[in-house]
Amino acid sequence: MLSQLRKLSYETDGRYATDEELAFVDDYARSFYLRVQTYQRLQAVEAVIVRQVQAKLRSLNPTLFRNSDADLAAKWKRDTIRVLRYSAIVMLLNDPNTLRERLLFWFRTVMRAFGAERSCNLTYAVMQEVVKQHLTPTQAQIFCPILELNRQILGSL
Repeated sequence: MLSQLRKLSYETDGRYATDEELAFVDDYARSFYLRVQTYQRLQAVEAVIVRQVQAKLRSLNPTLFRNSDADLAAKWKRDTIRVLRYSAIVMLLNDPNTLRERLLFWFRTVMRAFGAERSCNLTYAVMQEVVKQHLTPTQAQIFCPILELNRQILGSL
């Protein structure tokens, strides 16, 4: 929403916006309460989601959180919570461009440096499954595309 408003302000400099240019504002207004409810629900179940995703990942690959002798589970958890929270606010604001530009492209560089693309791919694929257990279908419909964006950008090799 914020990046769309910024773009609109540049494009309409010195004139009024057309109905077509304002359509995203109407769409956002119609989905506002759903976005707030989804955000609040994610906030309430964040710890459960992260715990269930981690357990599912361990069952799929018991060595996923190990690198030589190091246990990377705590780092995975911190990073996953950070991305989940950022994703929730992006969903609330309906601004995936900001997520892509301000977090995911930078974080992808970090994940590649550590060779964590496979872990990211699995994390955000499994998270979509887990989130669907905690959100209504309509809530999942607006949040899972953000998680898929995370998977595609962070999990790409």
